[in-house]
Amino acid sequence: MSGFPFRRLLFQLMSDTPDSPAAARTQTSRVRRGTGRTVLSDVAKLAGVSTATVSRVYNEPDKVSAAVRERVEHAAVALNWFPNAAGRALASTRSHIAGIIIPTLDDQVFASQVSGMQAAFAARGITLVLGCSNYDPAQALVQVRAMLARGVEAMAVVGEAHPPELFDALRLYRVPYAVTYAYRKDSPHDCIGFDNFAAYVQMTEHLIGLGHRSFAVCIQPTRDNDRVQARLAGIRATLERHGLAVRPEHLCEGESTIAFGRRSLRSIWQASCERPSAIMCGNDHIALGVLREAQELGIAIPGELSVTGFDDLEIGKAMRPTLTTMRVDTYEIGKLAAQHLLDVLDGKRPQHGHEVRAVLHIRESSGPARRAATAGG
Repeated sequence: MSGFPFRRLLFQLMSDTPDSPAAARTQTSRVRRGTGRTVLSDVAKLAGVSTATVSRVYNEPDKVSAAVRERVEHAAVALNWFPNAAGRALASTRSHIAGIIIPTLDDQVFASQVSGMQAAFAARGITLVLGCSNYDPAQALVQVRAMLARGVEAMAVVGEAHPPELFDALRLYRVPYAVTYAYRKDSPHDCIGFDNFAAYVQMTEHLIGLGHRSFAVCIQPTRDNDRVQARLAGIRATLERHGLAVRPEHLCEGESTIAFGRRSLRSIWQASCERPSAIMCGNDHIALGVLREAQELGIAIPGELSVTGFDDLEIGKAMRPTLTTMRVDTYEIGKLAAQHLLDVLDGKRPQHGHEVRAVLHIRESSGPARRAATAGG
């Protein structure tokens, strides 16, 4: 984060002496909360701005500089202050609003998860508010802060690859949260999802069992995406255990689209090196692009090349050949995440997360390996 780091602010607030200015301001806010709540002027004083500026930060943020906005938001967090309707909701202990931050609106797996959460929350009279980070951790942090300012009483975020400040803010506001679409037993967060690493270990073992020894990988960008990082790590660890590896020129990272899959296969197939006998893709869209380009290039599937995806989209079953892939019940993940958060709100102590199993569906696009052909051969 730029500017005054959130964690440094917390450290100073915790370490100030009773006679320090910061401690005096905190003590004042405590006194006022004894007869009501921290008021807008307290936030303005701590941030060093006018009350009008504080109001603009939450009502007209585009009219305030990023530096000033950050100062005001940090002051609000430090004083546990919520603006307007959110403050009234906090005073009554319930806002009946939950939030979720997903990385994109373009992938139906996240839409399915949101649908599952919405159904579970709606049954309890809770409205689900949706935010989209576009795979930008900084944007996810901004949206979580905005939702906290509006009084959400529970949060879900996709994946663990978020700034520490995001989880710090959720803990400081004492808002229960869950990480979805990922699961690690040793995670410090309550995870409702599947083990991405284990899923791709299983997929890789399936192909090795078919005799494949030369692999390509077409996958989404690994940067700021712990799920994709875990999938790639699962592939590499499994190959290494069998004395194998992915050539650098056979590893393609790019957008989650059919077009990327097509470009990747053409690039791999035209390279002047040994061609792979199997391509593992990060999702079904990329795999469908590989299958389409294989038809264009006259590559026999699975005779010359086996292809696998992930997500089990309906279109993968309608393709010829049908797509070998893995299915995760994302709707169930959404329902389980919502129920986990509802249990916390009800004062229960649910278990530390919940693992949903990824299921391998073997179809026509994967088969026994043949000797890899060389380029031009």
